[in-house]
Order: sequence, then C-alpha cells, then structure tokens
Amino acid sequence: MAYQSLYRRFRPGRFDQMIGQDHVVRALRNAARDDKVAHAYLLSGPRGTGKTTAARILAKVLNCENPIDGEPCDQCESCESIDKGRSFDLHELDAASHNKVDDIRDLLSKVALGTPGRTKVYLLDEVHMLTSGAENALLKTLEEPPDHVVFVLATTEPHKVVETVRSRTQHLELALVDAETLAAHLRWVASEAELDVDDEVIEYVVEAARGSVRDALSAMDRVVAAGGIGVDAGADEDLVEALVSGDSGAAMAALDASIGRGLDVRVIGEGLISTLRTIFLLAIGAPTPRIDPGLVERCGDWSGRYRPARITAALELVGVALIDMRQSPDPRIDLEVALVRATRPPEGSGAVEMLDRIELLEEQVAALASGDGVSTSTPPPTEKPTADASKSPVDKPPSDAPKPPSAKPSSDSPAPAPPPAPGGPAAARARLQQAKSKVSDDDEVGVPADPGAADGSGEVPSAPIEEAPSVGATEPVESISEPLAPVADEPITEQADSTDASITMTVDQLNQTWTDSVMSTLSNKARARYQAGRFIAADGTKLTFALPNEIHRRRCEEIADEVIGALTTVVGAPCTLTLTVDEDAPRSPDSQRAASTAVQPQAEEEIDLSGLVDAKTDDGSFLDQVTKVFPGAEVVQDE
Repeated sequence: MAYQSLYRRFRPGRFDQMIGQDHVVRALRNAARDDKVAHAYLLSGPRGTGKTTAARILAKVLNCENPIDGEPCDQCESCESIDKGRSFDLHELDAASHNKVDDIRDLLSKVALGTPGRTKVYLLDEVHMLTSGAENALLKTLEEPPDHVVFVLATTEPHKVVETVRSRTQHLELALVDAETLAAHLRWVASEAELDVDDEVIEYVVEAARGSVRDALSAMDRVVAAGGIGVDAGADEDLVEALVSGDSGAAMAALDASIGRGLDVRVIGEGLISTLRTIFLLAIGAPTPRIDPGLVERCGDWSGRYRPARITAALELVGVALIDMRQSPDPRIDLEVALVRATRPPEGSGAVEMLDRIELLEEQVAALASGDGVSTSTPPPTEKPTADASKSPVDKPPSDAPKPPSAKPSSDSPAPAPPPAPGGPAAARARLQQAKSKVSDDDEVGVPADPGAADGSGEVPSAPIEEAPSVGATEPVESISEPLAPVADEPITEQADSTDASITMTVDQLNQTWTDSVMSTLSNKARARYQAGRFIAADGTKLTFALPNEIHRRRCEEIADEVIGALTTVVGAPCTLTLTVDEDAPRSPDSQRAASTAVQPQAEEEIDLSGLVDAKTDDGSFLDQVTKVFPGAEVVQDE
C-alpha cells in the first residue's frame, strides 16, 4: 500500500476523536442521537480545523446500521464505504471549481433520487465561491429539501456567504486548537505512528501550525522526512534582538545571514511578524493559549525591553512590507526599509513617536526618583543674580565661573530661586522660558531679551512677555487688558492711555508721516500687513485706519499694539487707532472731495430701435443663406 500522509492516516472517524471542537461535536452528536438533525448546516472556520471531517462523520452516523449514542460503529458496510470514498450516500462537491448555475442545476436534478442508505448528504466545500446565480438557484431546494436529504456547507470565509443562504442553515463555527491540546495530540500521533520525535520538534511543529491540526501533521511529516528541524527554526531571533536593541546594522546583518541560509524574504518576514505579535501580547499582558510555551518563554525577555508603542510600529511596518512584496521587483528592499524604520523611529510629532518619547521620559523620571540619576530635590548651590540686565536669568554662567567686578547683587533685590537640576522637569521649563525669550523678528517685535532689565533688578516680572513695551516707544504704553474679539459688523478700537493732548495733523499729513517715518520703525510682519491701508480720518487723538477687507482687518488687529506704540512716538501724543474696512469707513473732507472728483463711468450708448429692419423671409432657410455666402459649397447630410 502506498504511503499515506499523517493527516489522512489519522483523520478522525468518530466525533469523540475530534480535538478542540467540543461545541460542534456536542451539537452534531446530540442531533444525531435524538433524531433532530437539521436539513442544512453551515460549518465555518480556519483551514485544517475539521469542517470536512465533521460532515463525513455526520454522514456516517446518519447512515450507520448500528449507531451508538450518536456515534457511528465504524464496522458496517455503510461506514466503511464512506471511509473509503465509494459511498452513494455522501456527495461531495468542490464549489470552488463547480460554482456556476449549470453545476448547481445538475446537482439539484438528482436531489430527489434515492440512495442505499437512509439519508443522502450533500457536502459543498468552499461554498462562498459560488456565483450569484448559483446561490440563487440553490436557495429554494436548500430551504425545503426532500426528507431524506441533508445539506452541509463548508467555508473558510462565512462573511462572503450571502445572508439568504446563511439564514436557511444552522451555522456552527470551528476554531483553531490551542497549543497545549495540539501538542498532546501530536505526541499521541507520534506514538501511534512510531515516530522518533522529541519535545523540541513538537514545539516547532506547534509553532508552525498556528492552531491548525492538518498543518501540524503536515509539518511533522516534513520534519520526519528531513530528519530534523530545518534551517528556518529560530532564524528570526537575531533579527528580533536587533529590533529590540534598535540596532539597524545588526538587523541588516541578521537579514543577510538568513537569506544566505536559503530562506525566502517573505518567509523571514512572516516569521518575524509572528514573533513580534507574541512579544506584543506578552507586553500588554494578554493571554497566549494558542502559542507554543517555548516561544512564549523565549519572547518573555524581549517583551520586557520592547515598549508597546515601538512593537505596534514595527508590526505595522513589517505588515505593509509583506503586502508591498507582492509587486516589488526586489522584495528584500521592502523588508530592509521596514527594518530601518523600525529600528530608527523618526523624531516626529506622530502618535507613535510621541508615545515612545513619553514612555522614555517616564522611565527617566522614575530612575531619577529612585536615586539612580540626578536628584531634583536638592539642587546644587549657585551664585546670586547680579544687577547686570544684559543676561537672561536662564542664560547665567555656571556657579564656578569667575564673577565680574561690577556684578554685585542689589541690596534690595530678593534672592532668586536656585537653577533647576539638569535633566529634571524644572530644567525643561527653564529651557522653554529661554526659548520664549529668544523671539524672532518675524513673530514678536519689541520684546527685550531680558524682561527684568527695565528696572535693573534682575528679577523676572510676573507679567507675560506680550506686555513688554514696543520698539521705539519713549513712554510705557498700557497693553489691552482683554483679548481682541473679532466682530463682523463693527471695527475694534485699540486704545492707549487717555490724555488731553491731541493730534494737529491732517489726514494727508498723517498718511505722509506714516509712509516716511512710521513704516520704517515697524517689524517686517507689521509692515507687510499695514502697507495696504491708509488713514481716512483724524479727530483729535482718534485715528481711523482703513484696510481692503475684513480678513485683512482681523490680521492687523493681532499686532495693533506695535503700531500704536510707533504712532505715539512719531506724533508725540498718545492716540487711539480704529481699524475699519475701506467701504464702511467714515470719510474725511479731503477724502470726500477726492471721491467726488473721481472719473464717472460713461453712460451706455442709446440705440434707436426704429432704424432696425426685419430680415427677409422669402430668401430661403438658414441653410440656403449659408450656401449663398459660400459659392460652390456642397451640403452633405448624414443618412
């Protein structure tokens, strides 16, 4: 007799021989025992979990001459014929290759015919491959088959089976087998088949099967035929270690070594993503019942060193690389790029990068708090601040630097707090304050480098940076106490300190002064925004400035304080500034006169309708007129 593979030789012949599918076995066995078998079943589940086997056992017990408690006897002629594949009571149809309407019509034409046994069982494997017409042709018979007919539909993708078919069946879902149960079954098979395999082989086969019994027996066949585990076992350990350590060079070397041993790039990627998944489950504390205990033990150390944020990023990168390999001219490049990105995460603002950096900061803070790093509770002693206003408090020299002769602390200045310890949260806040003080000319203009230099005390004032005096101001000008609120129908007034002084310039003089003197003192941002406007009214200290549109006006409101300070310096008196849109602004007398002298549009020319002559109607149709204009032309009409 020819050699039979292990999965065919040890295919279960009874319900009690199936492993890992207790819920399905219990439902089918009880139905057969109590004579309550449904007219149609839908068995779904991953590959190699026992869908076809369950259907064959059901056909055996329904036609067995001596069934015992819902189980076939395996001794009668009917049971033996089904086991050997020559029974007329079991009809198997591969719906992947017989998926057309004619195939289903041929099947249905024979449904009513009798068979030697009590029940005729139709097994349609991969039923989700049926065409839409074939599914519709099956519906009526599937809903009300003859009394002696039972349909069993099997599929690995139940979501692709139409709802009208599923609703006419009892749906039973088979699941993958857990690692412990599968390992025990493999040891029993090895004992029955007299195979010399050790625990290392069993662990490797369980890991390769991933819960599929048929895949496990096929993998054991391969190991036995090869005389041991192949080169692919543990090939990704160096690769995983490189990912955990963040070493791109080691990852490239491990990948090259695996390829040099003859492994396909896709096989390497699949093994890597399987190991990364196990590490991820262990890192988040999820149960791993279907994963080999040996693999779980090996991944335990990696899960403690690999942060979940980086694991998820690596899983995504390797998964995308496996998809891209299908159409890539060189699949190795896709995996190499994924490994480099996984070992060198970019310093960006994405969610993964931010989580990774936050977790790293939390670990550093915990190390500082436990005394492994620099303590932030007892900062080192430092020199007292000097009255020199040229240095920012966050830019002071170290305590061991020589003190300049003129840098004596003021007697009435309070002693500032000592600088924060390097690496702590206070140091981060100090660096942030230092960054705020170094504002570019494009963002904030008129803020001195040291806010405390105004009074010479060296203290940092409590007011925010935005309240510092503007460039060119000879007197301190109060800033607005409330933020500007944009209003669609009314202009917002920026008001300085009220005073009795008034501005004696006319609008034309004010616009000339604005162009010659004020604009040159503004920052680049203020100059760019305000150059499109002009003054249209000046009433004492109240100035009205017109801008092209409402959007432009709102942008100019953001930096109105700087313009008020510059105007106060040039005109010599505090003033208020009203920003308005050009068409809604109150006009000064000069601007009104200029508007009245503007060129008026010319009126439209009047046409005397009495001079028009009607077209002649006796000269033929439009086509005749065109033919006359083009002598010798020939009219071609579509037939």
